[in-house]
Amino acid sequence: MTDTAPLNADNLDQQLHEDRILILDFGSQVTQLIARRVRESGVYCEIWPFTATEEKIRGFHPKGVILSGSPASVHDENAPTIPEVVFDLNIPVLGICYGQQALCARLGGKVETHEHREFGRAHIEIAEDCALFRGEWSRGHREQVWMSHGDRVTALLLASALSLGRKARLSRSSQMKGVAFTVCSSIRK
Repeated sequence: MTDTAPLNADNLDQQLHEDRILILDFGSQVTQLIARRVRESGVYCEIWPFTATEEKIRGFHPKGVILSGSPASVHDENAPTIPEVVFDLNIPVLGICYGQQALCARLGGKVETHEHREFGRAHIEIAEDCALFRGEWSRGHREQVWMSHGDRVTALLLASALSLGRKARLSRSSQMKGVAFTVCSSIRK
């Protein structure tokens, strides 16, 4: 006999998928692939547009949020924005490509337009171990990634900053992380 409560029809979905990730889609070409990899790791996830309402996002009860890429620039007049509720939930947030840039810009970092747009395969050198890639990549390795953007994060917010009346922190210990690429090894699988 287990100590788990019986399933309740009113919140059956939430009970069956207690660990759930919400992917907010800004228009990335690989959002479906990201979702597939999350699901293959045994975690339930759904993809919603970045315009989802606060009520809907809160009602989903995500354990974390992934912010997808986008063909947009954070400097565009009508650039997609991160819903405010994402910052209020106090859960882990991972920004990928545009998602990383939007997160950084929103938290007071610096995102600059670069004269050279990156599109396609690129390689990164792993200079130090990183908790985000623990068990996948280690220091000294060279890994293939996918880059697709024209903006670059040039300054991270590494100290507390006032942001819309709330304190936000983007650092090694923060729940908010970002990467400027999509992992190609996942695309090849």
